[in-house]
Amino acid sequence: MAAPRRDTRGIVDAPELFARVRFRRREPTGPLRPYVEHYWLIDWDLTEPYVSHVVPHPSVNIVFQRYGSQDPAGSGEVAFGEVAGIGLDLFVQKLEGRGRVCGAKFRPGGFRPFAPERPAGDWTGRRIRLPEVYPGRDAAADTEAVLNPASDDARVTALDGFLLALDPRPDPQADLAMTLVDRIRTDRTIRRVGDFARGEGMSVRLIQRLFAAYVGVGPKWVILRHRIHEALEHAETDQAVDWAALAADLGYADQAHLARDFTATVGVPPTAYAEATART
Repeated sequence: MAAPRRDTRGIVDAPELFARVRFRRREPTGPLRPYVEHYWLIDWDLTEPYVSHVVPHPSVNIVFQRYGSQDPAGSGEVAFGEVAGIGLDLFVQKLEGRGRVCGAKFRPGGFRPFAPERPAGDWTGRRIRLPEVYPGRDAAADTEAVLNPASDDARVTALDGFLLALDPRPDPQADLAMTLVDRIRTDRTIRRVGDFARGEGMSVRLIQRLFAAYVGVGPKWVILRHRIHEALEHAETDQAVDWAALAADLGYADQAHLARDFTATVGVPPTAYAEATART
């Protein structure tokens, strides 16, 4: 399996985030790599609050987190673990004081072997605490085991131990789902679900059912989300984006359609976002 990607796709204003927090990606142990894309570790110690924004990937995450006083969502908890399903909207998180997050980002389709009794769509748009997902485990002990160590190596080892204890079993359908989503991510010519399904020798209905059960969102959503991630990256790295050409390259009918999807996902038009990024 490939090493953790170094790109910042999905992170809105990545340079600003990296200036405020310590962000690292680490590989899981070998047996977990078919399922887990990477671990992500974040620590912060802020004198002023900071709000991070992320355009979610089509991935389920298991996240262990500790905040300085209590969960900003208002649960009253200082430290907890949860399963975070695919976010359908822009993910916004306020960070303040000191805190730590350790997450496992699963490959799209890769989480199902860790919770085989439930389709992936059950997690979509939801954040569910670990005791509900894995009632037979001591969630508090698992959370402390991951968050307490001072070194990254020890935290990675704890994440490995937690996931291996869940005893994921091989699942050919999960393998197929992961392969198909990765093909969408890397092949720009995939623009329509019908064409994609025919190219894979599958019916549209069959591929939609596979994605619902193993990914959590439909293939059309995955196609559009990866294109928005690419547009976001261009907006941050290219000071002279030809938006009409990029829209055509990404498979949009015209620039207006790209601008509409970008604005609906990120919250501002792509030209405005590029201008704001250039000023920072």
